[in-house]
Amino acid sequence: MTITVPFDPVSRGLRNNRRQRTLWGIALCTLFLLAVIFSTWVIGDGGLGPVLSQRNQPPSVAHPFGTDWLGRDMFSRSLHGLSLSLRIGLLAAAISALIGTGLGLAAGTLGGWVDAVITWIIDVFFSLPHLVLLILIAFAVGGGTRGVIIAVALTHWTSLARVIRAEVLQVNSADYVKISHRFGRSPLWIARHHMVPHIIPQLIVGLILLFPHAILHEAALSFIGIGLSPHIPAIGIILAESMRHLSTGYWWLGVMPGLLLLLSVKSFDWLGENMRALLDPKTSQG
Repeated sequence: MTITVPFDPVSRGLRNNRRQRTLWGIALCTLFLLAVIFSTWVIGDGGLGPVLSQRNQPPSVAHPFGTDWLGRDMFSRSLHGLSLSLRIGLLAAAISALIGTGLGLAAGTLGGWVDAVITWIIDVFFSLPHLVLLILIAFAVGGGTRGVIIAVALTHWTSLARVIRAEVLQVNSADYVKISHRFGRSPLWIARHHMVPHIIPQLIVGLILLFPHAILHEAALSFIGIGLSPHIPAIGIILAESMRHLSTGYWWLGVMPGLLLLLSVKSFDWLGENMRALLDPKTSQG
């Protein structure tokens, strides 16, 4: 007997509209972030030099973010600083994602004492104050750009490692993996052929969702003086400098760069959520 499933054009149209909105969200967030990252190549170094005759001007058409106490254009400085912070955050998040993926894959595939040790390390990292650990690692390796990258990379892999480990343990119980074990395949072969293709969607989403945390913590380290050199226009340094002038009424020095940072972080967050909705079978087909 043949069972026919009735065609429902309404539900199919809703799925298509939801998928289109998800794709549009991914495209818009990606374009905005790429525009910020590569904006410095377009605008060059214009506006970074002091112009004393244009000091402390509020936002206007000529200077959308106003000017600072030296007459420098805050829009140009903010784009340069945020572009640098994004590139550093992307590099640190990518390294952290590789660490989390490797440890999660090893814990789920090898099991036994390897799984126990990696799980214990993850629990130790979760039990420590995150910002304090960031500061200690950055200070221990000498601060600066290298210190920020190392500190962020070594402290942001734990959540992704847990997700990867859970996915690998789920795949490990599948019949085709058990058959591979019985055929004498090595754990490395099983991880390469069975585990890695399965965890790629989780890796992509986890990597994207790591970016906003890495960017914010890079800005925080630069804000308190442990991160990048104060001579570099990073977004954290710009915000730290603006604190001395907010009490004099120059609100745009901190508000405008802060809003640009917040919008960039939220764009990464929206990009990650849309990617999760697109790659997750439960939501992509719902």
